[in-house]
Amino acid sequence: MHIILVSDRLATARSITLTWRHAFMFAAALFASVVVLSSLFSYVTVRHAAEIRLPFLQDLLRTVNAEEAQRSKDFVRGNLNAMAVKLGEMQAQLLRLDTIGERLAGMAGVKPQELRAFDAKPDGRGGPLLLPAAMSSTDLQRAVDTLANQVEAKSDAISMIESQMLEDRIRKSLLPTSLPVEAQWNASTYGWRVDPFTGERAMHEGVDFVATPGTTIRAAAAGVVISAERHPQYGNLVEIDHGKELITRYAHASKILVKPGQLVKRGQKVAEVGSTGRSTGPHLHFEVRIRGLAQNPDRFLRMAQNAPGSLTRNTSAAKH
Repeated sequence: MHIILVSDRLATARSITLTWRHAFMFAAALFASVVVLSSLFSYVTVRHAAEIRLPFLQDLLRTVNAEEAQRSKDFVRGNLNAMAVKLGEMQAQLLRLDTIGERLAGMAGVKPQELRAFDAKPDGRGGPLLLPAAMSSTDLQRAVDTLANQVEAKSDAISMIESQMLEDRIRKSLLPTSLPVEAQWNASTYGWRVDPFTGERAMHEGVDFVATPGTTIRAAAAGVVISAERHPQYGNLVEIDHGKELITRYAHASKILVKPGQLVKRGQKVAEVGSTGRSTGPHLHFEVRIRGLAQNPDRFLRMAQNAPGSLTRNTSAAKH
């Protein structure tokens, strides 16, 4: 672009050539001027407005902060109160748990002093009555920690009772205290009697249950089968080991339904009534032995005599 300058002061006309570079520099200078002027105007406006409105803004900000702080305080206090109420409910539940634990301890045969040994603190309590006050977060945390320790102690106590009851249940399940045959008994008692074959006085080391052939014979307790075979005198014989050197025998069976080494449960069918071996008629000859010595089965079966579904004791009929 060419620009021709004509003036009275100039003897001759002058010509100026403008390029794209000159145009760009002019535009940049114009933009910078606009930015500087705008910034200066904004700074002056805001400064004067702040000087005029600053006290009002400070009061407004102070009011908002106070209201927010009060709301936060009320919220925290409400939560603390709710947690305190919940803590009281948990303490009441813990007292009920104490009562249940003591009742279970009595059923399990656990002495009260053994149960109290799990308590973190002695049972003695007392002191003057103080009116309730709002709990702080520190007080609440301390109460929660104390309650957690008490719950842990009671949990240990209940676990001990559970273990004791489980041990008793296992021990009872291994004792032959259920009837091997649901039939009238005792046809021939434990002890000395007249032998039905020789007519001489002889020792009878078990009791006889009179039953029809094929009647179910059940394990009097849980255990492991150690013998299931034919015997010259006992006929078809099943022997079950119940631990602690205690063994039960089921003799004269018509059929054996278990094998040596098999684990059987209380009441499980192990054989059927018959008249095999040295027998005068269908019946079950039942023995209990401890360390190889015959015991009177009445000591164990008397517990099962009054069990639901069992038959009453009878001393009639057949001889072994």
